[in-house]
Amino acid sequence: MTNEEILAQFGPRESMEYDVVIVGGGPAGLATAIRLKQLNPDLSVVLLEKGSEAGAHILSGAVMDPRAMTELFPNWKELGAPLNQAVSGDDILFLSETGHTRTPDWLVPRTFHNHGCYVVSLSNVVKWMAQQAENLGVEIFAGFAAAEVVVDEQGRVKGVATGNMGVKKDGEPGDDFQLGMELHGKYTIFAEGARGHLGKQLLTRFKLTEGRDVQSFAIGIKELWEIPADKAQPGKVVHTAGWPMVDDTFGGGFLYHLEDNKVTLGFVIGLDYQNPHMSPFEEMQRWKTHPAIRAHIEGGKRIGYGARAINNGTPQALPKTVFPGGALIGCDAGYLNAARIKGSHAAIKSGMLAAEAAAEALAAGRAQDELSAYPAAFEQSWLNEELQQTRNFKLWFKKGKTMGQLMTGIEQWLLPKIGVQSPPWTLHNHKADHESLKAASACAPIAYPKPDGKLSFDRLSSVFISNTNHAEDQPAHLTLKDASVPVATNLARFGGPEQRYCPAGVYEFMKNEDGSDRLQINAQNCVHCKTCDIKDPTQNIVWITPEGGGGPNYVGM
Repeated sequence: MTNEEILAQFGPRESMEYDVVIVGGGPAGLATAIRLKQLNPDLSVVLLEKGSEAGAHILSGAVMDPRAMTELFPNWKELGAPLNQAVSGDDILFLSETGHTRTPDWLVPRTFHNHGCYVVSLSNVVKWMAQQAENLGVEIFAGFAAAEVVVDEQGRVKGVATGNMGVKKDGEPGDDFQLGMELHGKYTIFAEGARGHLGKQLLTRFKLTEGRDVQSFAIGIKELWEIPADKAQPGKVVHTAGWPMVDDTFGGGFLYHLEDNKVTLGFVIGLDYQNPHMSPFEEMQRWKTHPAIRAHIEGGKRIGYGARAINNGTPQALPKTVFPGGALIGCDAGYLNAARIKGSHAAIKSGMLAAEAAAEALAAGRAQDELSAYPAAFEQSWLNEELQQTRNFKLWFKKGKTMGQLMTGIEQWLLPKIGVQSPPWTLHNHKADHESLKAASACAPIAYPKPDGKLSFDRLSSVFISNTNHAEDQPAHLTLKDASVPVATNLARFGGPEQRYCPAGVYEFMKNEDGSDRLQINAQNCVHCKTCDIKDPTQNIVWITPEGGGGPNYVGM
């Protein structure tokens, strides 16, 4: 049954009314909820989180700039925020296949200066923020995915509907079927993270990207390790460029020492890469075998894994962030600062700005109009100033690795030395990431080493420790617009890149009994990274929210 047929038989949906509805329980959504309640404790605020609990779907490096957190909670230390490990030192390494060169401290660009920042588990920070929000009276519904934007007769957003529960794989309601519920708000704030499911629809519905650059993305693949005590260097931050990237693909590694003998490390690859034979997952696995990286983790145990698409954070690509009845914040809009490899401070600040605009509008008796004070406040904020300073970072790398490194040095080291804080020129991007793949026949195949089970691993064992789970008897949340395209186009022309760009083994090309090819979709493996939604060269894959609570369950990530 289609959703329309289900509604016709079981509807109408019940609804609940609030002043503000927030979609997404990451740092942006929670900062919005907290700031609203700080400004007016009498406001009714509800937050929907599709993960099984706050923090379950949160994945980030992360070195956190505490600037926005300090604005939100000046006494965060006294309140016990889990920003426990201050950065103690930075290494910027350029890797060859077997060696490395460390950048002298005096040559490090300003974007890599992490003095005053903290190495954190963002999922733990989010759990703490959720507790603060609940203490202020915010209603948090975890395990409920916002599946649909609800609009009124005038086309204004008036809220969202949660997904139906208990629908069987064949689309029929099961014995435990529950119809979704509508949550209506005078304003609805969308904070779903990069390439948000509903945010993507809003960009189209309200033409929010008109006149803006095309947004570009990267995939970040991360692991959490427990290491021997004699290898621990609490607060040590390492970033790498170079190997294993052997062409002009944008990519680099990060390795951060947390407290308690933990290390978080990972690899980021721009999703505008051209070689369809590339596997971001396997690039990350072989990166760990480099002597400069294995020295930190050898003898340790891998205890966590995850992956997530991230924005590349150019303000030229920021959409219009407001529309009748709501706003986009955090990575749903694209505020991440790729040059600093940081997004949580930007997410928190954008949430605060949206909350302040909404609180002012509600105090004036307004509802379901455009919160124009929010983008206006962003234009005057330190966040905009910061993003403007780094607005060309990723775009220079689109012109090649050498050009990217040279111009990063000029813009982020030389110009500040002579008092120029923001570059006097602006680059633009007009090409979507999915348009960048070359034909498989035009690119050199990549031979990846087999995993050794000690430093490097396969996809399925990785997905296992991400605690990913979806109810078996539910409709697949990954479908195809045209079932013939994966074999006829993706496999024939591009060598089936979906079986390599997915970091969770969701897509496999299999042989039928007659020898023909078919694409098998293992939706139960999906870690909700959104890479397929971005990188599929034919844009044939449709990602929708699965039943609430499904997906990864990240612990300490």
